[in-house]
Amino acid sequence: MPNNSSTKNRGIFLLPNLLTTAGLFSGFFAIVASMNNQFESAAIAIFIAMVFDGLDGRVARMTNTQSDFGAEYDSMADIVSFGMAPALVMYNWALSDLGKFGWLAAFIFVAGGALRLARFNTNLGSSDKRFFQGLAIPSAAAIVSGLVWVGSKYEVDPDSISYLAAILTICAGLLMVSNFRYHSFKDVDWRGRVSFVVILAVVLAFVIVATEPSLVLFIIFFLYALSGPILTIRSVNRLELKHVVGDTDDDCDDEIEKPDEKRSEKQQKEDERDKSD
Repeated sequence: MPNNSSTKNRGIFLLPNLLTTAGLFSGFFAIVASMNNQFESAAIAIFIAMVFDGLDGRVARMTNTQSDFGAEYDSMADIVSFGMAPALVMYNWALSDLGKFGWLAAFIFVAGGALRLARFNTNLGSSDKRFFQGLAIPSAAAIVSGLVWVGSKYEVDPDSISYLAAILTICAGLLMVSNFRYHSFKDVDWRGRVSFVVILAVVLAFVIVATEPSLVLFIIFFLYALSGPILTIRSVNRLELKHVVGDTDDDCDDEIEKPDEKRSEKQQKEDERDKSD
């Protein structure tokens, strides 16, 4: 007699996977738009895919519709929307005239995104949910597509910044496979009460983004990419190769001290000095 529970689990939840499909469609549209020299529309489509990518997981958790199929489907969609799409959009905009260096720069970004997703799915590295190990692939895609959006909107000649665009694409790809720690913002209590000043700041942030969305979003994600190396350097006693790239272990995580722990150790040393005096 077949197991009814296993039969039910074979079904696919519609709503979260529909949002994932919308993100996948946005990434595919970005590739097609870049082939037709519609680079501003292509870059905007990648940012729209980021919105759908942020919604599908949250909707799945809110409606209790998580599934292994949804998680795998989301990863497949991410490599298209945030791996292939930004790389091809950037290649068609500024890298195609660089020859081998151009397509290799785009490939490094795609490979970095694929490795980043594989490492994330296998839960390697730090188990601290407050931080990401390496730059998340949507953030890396926002940097690459953001540069295309800014350049297209302000009519920047891509030939004049082609090498800069290639270096930025390579750096974004390498940051994804690095061990730099990035805030995940998963510890933020979105359901908690906040003061009126916080709501006012949120409204002001939306106004600032709405004034020049291409430039403001690019700056925000570029600064976020820089925050990883800065956070890692400040949180370790001595920067080593394992803090930058390679396999991490428990010893590496233990060396990262929290600010409260640093203050307590400093206070203990001062207390011992006072006792000796």
